[in-house]
Amino acid sequence: MAAVLELDGVVKRFGTKTAIDAVSFGIPAGQMVGVIGPSGAGKSTLLRLVNRLVEPSEGAIRFDGLEVTRLEGRGLRAWRARCAMIFQQFNLVGRIDVLTNVLIGTLARLGTVPAIFKAFPAADRARALDLLERLDLIESVLQRAETLSGGQQQRVAIARALMQNPELILADEPIASLDPRNSEAVMSILQTINRERGITVLCNLHDLDIARRYCDRIIGIAKGRVVFDGPPEALTAAAEREVYGDEPTRADAPTFLRRPHLAAAG
Repeated sequence: MAAVLELDGVVKRFGTKTAIDAVSFGIPAGQMVGVIGPSGAGKSTLLRLVNRLVEPSEGAIRFDGLEVTRLEGRGLRAWRARCAMIFQQFNLVGRIDVLTNVLIGTLARLGTVPAIFKAFPAADRARALDLLERLDLIESVLQRAETLSGGQQQRVAIARALMQNPELILADEPIASLDPRNSEAVMSILQTINRERGITVLCNLHDLDIARRYCDRIIGIAKGRVVFDGPPEALTAAAEREVYGDEPTRADAPTFLRRPHLAAAG
C-alpha cells in the first residue's frame, strides 16, 4: 500500500535548539500509528508540523502527493480540514453548548457566520446529533462544554473532529489528562474510527501498554530523531531503552479493563 502521509528529511529548529532532526517516514492509508518518546522528545512538534501549526525549517511533508509544506491561504485551510487535530486539553469553547462545539467542525466548509448565529444546516445538525448519540453524549447536547468531565470533553472533541470529514486524525496526547478508565474509552473510540472508517490516525502517547494494545505501528522519538519504527511486538526492552533511556515508560496507576465497544461511525 502506497504511503499517504510522507515526511522527508523534516527538520524544525527553535533558535539554536533542534526539536525535530531529519525525520523521514511514510504512513499508509488506514494505519493507526502511536508516537512514543520522553517529554521534550519532539512528539507534539511533529504533529504540529504535519498540521502546519508549526513551520518546518527544512524538508517536505506530503499527503497523497500534495506538498503540504508549500500550502498557503485557502489551500492551507483546506488541508487543516482534511487533517483534524485532537488536543490534550480538548480545545473546546467552554461557555457554549456541546452541540455547537461539535458543529464548529464544519467551519472550514461553512465559514464563521453559522457559528456566530448558530445557523447551521439541518443536515449538519442531524449528523452532529448522531455522532453525539453514538459517543454516549446525547443527554449533554445543551450543556456548556465546561460542565462536562474530562473524558466527556474529549469525546466532544472527537465528534467535532469527525464533523470535518477528515482523512487523517492527529491526536496530541489525547489521554494525558484522563483517568485510566476514560483513557481506555477514548483509545477504543479512536481505534473504532480507524478500523470502521479507514481514517489514518497518528497519536502521541506516553503509556506503552496503551500504544501496544491500540496501535498497528509504533514510532519512537528521542531527541527529535526516530530511533524506533515497527510493529508493537518489535518494541523490546532494548528498544524501549533506546527511546526512553532511564525514564519510566508507563503510568503509575493500574490499567482498567477496556470498556465495551463504543462505535464512532456516523
